[in-house]
This record gives sequence, C-alpha cells and structure tokens, in this order.
Amino acid sequence: MPNTTPEKRLFLKERELGALLEITQAINLDSTEAALYKIFQFTLLGQLNIRRLVLYVKEEQEWVCVVSFGAGLSDFRKLELPAAILDGCTGQPCPLSNFGPLPAEWQLLETSIPVVQNGNVLAYVFIGNVHDDYAGEEATKFLQTLSNILIGAIQNRRLARQRVADAAMRKEIEIAQEVQTMLFPRKLPNDAHVAVQASYVPHTAVGGDYYDVVDLDADRFLFCVADVSGKGVAASLLMSNFQAGLRTLLRQKVDLATVAQELNNLIFRNAGGDKFITVFFGLYDRRTRLLEYVNAGHNDPLLVPDSGPVLLLKDGTIMLGVMDELPMLKVGSIVVPPHALLLTYTDGLTEVFDADHEEFGEEGVLRVLRHNRYAPLATVHRELLREIEVFNTNGNRFADDVTILSCRFK
Repeated sequence: MPNTTPEKRLFLKERELGALLEITQAINLDSTEAALYKIFQFTLLGQLNIRRLVLYVKEEQEWVCVVSFGAGLSDFRKLELPAAILDGCTGQPCPLSNFGPLPAEWQLLETSIPVVQNGNVLAYVFIGNVHDDYAGEEATKFLQTLSNILIGAIQNRRLARQRVADAAMRKEIEIAQEVQTMLFPRKLPNDAHVAVQASYVPHTAVGGDYYDVVDLDADRFLFCVADVSGKGVAASLLMSNFQAGLRTLLRQKVDLATVAQELNNLIFRNAGGDKFITVFFGLYDRRTRLLEYVNAGHNDPLLVPDSGPVLLLKDGTIMLGVMDELPMLKVGSIVVPPHALLLTYTDGLTEVFDADHEEFGEEGVLRVLRHNRYAPLATVHRELLREIEVFNTNGNRFADDVTILSCRFK
C-alpha cells in the first residue's frame, strides 16, 4: 500500500481484519453457498471499498459466474471467461491490461485474482474501481487469501456433502441388493416330472432382471423371467412391487391372462409409463404336460424337443407398463413332448458383441444348446456363460444383466 501513513495502514489493516472476521463468521454459521457469495460481495464492498466485483467458480468442469456486482457492469452470468485469462492467469494476480484487447464488457475491471488449490485454479476474482488507498500488491495478496478461505470452505462443504451422499447411495445399494436377493426363489423344482435351473449374472451392483418359480398345487407351478427397463435401486424397487403383485394374484388363483393384465395395471400406476417390464410367464401342469404361457414383449423362449424343429414361444402381448390396458392379449398353450428342454433368458444373453460388432444372438444360443442338448442343466448354463464370455470383446464384463432359467421335462 504505497504512500500511506502509519495511521492509514493501521486503518486498512483493521478493515482487512474486519473482512476476514465477517467471512469466517459466515463460514462458521454454516451459511449456504449462495449466502457466502453474497456476504463475500458485501464484505469487499463495505470493508474494503471494492466497488466492482465479479467471481467465477469452477463447477463440474464448467466456469460459472456466481457474483456480478458494480456500477456499469454487464451481467457476467451470461458471459464466458476469455480464453486468454484461462491460459495466462493461473498463479499470481494479473492486471487485465496484460491480455491485450478483451471484449468491451471487461473494460471496467482491472485485476484478475486466481484462487489456486493444489495447483488447480478453482475460481477467479475480478475487481475494478478499487479505492486508491486499497491498491497494490499487498492488498491484492490479501484479496487472494480471503478468496482462498471462501472457496476452500465451499469446496470442503461440497466434499462433505458428497461423502454423505456417497454413503447414503452405498446404503441404498446394499438394501436394494438384499431386496433383490430375497426376490429370487430359494428352491427350484427337481422331481420325477421336471427339473429347473436358474443363473443370474448382474451387470451392476443392483440389476434389473428377475426370475421366479412358484408352486400352485401338487401338479402345477408358475415360472417367469423378467427384465425391467433401467437398472439400480429404482429398478429393484419396481421389481419388488412386481413380485409382491404376482404372489398376491397367485394366492387368488386367477388365470394367466388376469395375472398379466393386473400386473400391467400395477406397473403402469407405479411407473406412470416411464418404465416397463418385459416378462415371460409359463404355467406348467405335470399331470397333463400342458404349458400355458404369455410372452409380454420378452425374448422368445426356446423349446427344444427330442426331435424336430425348435419352437419359439411367441404368443402373448406387449411389454407391461406401457399402456393401461394390454392390447391383443393371447395366452399360448402347448403340450410339452417328453425329454424336451425349455430355455428362457433375458436379452443380456444374446446382446453380446464380438470385435466385428457381430451379435451372439439367438443363433449363438442354439449352437450351444445343440452341443449340450442332454448335458445337466447346470452344465448348459455354464457353457452358455462361457461362450458369451469368449465371444464378448469385453470378456466377462457384459453390457447388461444375464438371466437364464431352463426346464428339462422328463
């Protein structure tokens, strides 16, 4: 502070101390970010007589103007930081005159003060029309220190909030994983009439696939494989609602068409058409060997008989949850021949691509089935997963959940 008397220097130091106290008190009072920026603005105006102030802060890799104050200034919230400043002012305060002709809006500002932490510029403070008593290198350094305190406090708060948010998300995922685990059946049929095997490989911590097998009486059981749009906690919760609705309907002993219609209504009400579920329902009677089914927009299950062509189980309707009423619902039925194999799966099994962008597809699944037609179901599943891992350019990192449920009819 050149050419100032000791009394004036003392007065200015008292003003600096006042500014510092105002900022630290605001930080300690746990003020919001918006309030801190406002207090910063009024502190520099009231204590240090800085009459033009612009503050840019880096938020998620974008420069955002959070303070734009002073007579004659444009609204800097609508202006981008000039590249010359970003490239040339990365450490010490810089006179804006160093950067040559800047856009006209910047002519009323005089100094750029970068706020640097760990070698990274987190903010820029621009000042103009500074009182003559408060100019010079020493004053500018104090402004840099004060700005560092403010931006550092805001950064620490964001980190603390992020840690809390991350911890909450981890807990949500943990609970969703537990919910999803509870949805899957603990025991699958394996008797003189039929054997059932299931495999599930989630893409993320909480996947969007679901399978179930429910005994209805001594002769009949229902099985299903489903895939909810989206992933994560929201998908898990929707699938939980789906299972609860399914179990309730089955206790009421309704037919398969009613199951599909009512579950569609449930999902449409809960998701408002924003999410949907593809699902295959199968209802098998051990005594008559009759399989009734509804394919609601799902991958066609493959019924592989002892001899003859593979049958695709297509009858059904559209995916559940898109419309309040299912159009053209048709319940399919087929008498299952002895020794037939039924494979149901989600699209994570077929939508796997090699280096040439070729899809594993239904043909890849059929190729594996032909080679392992009479192998134990656990072996069939293991070979399918091994084949898509070899086929996939990303190895065992699949782009979607993979669920396989198969039935061998004896």
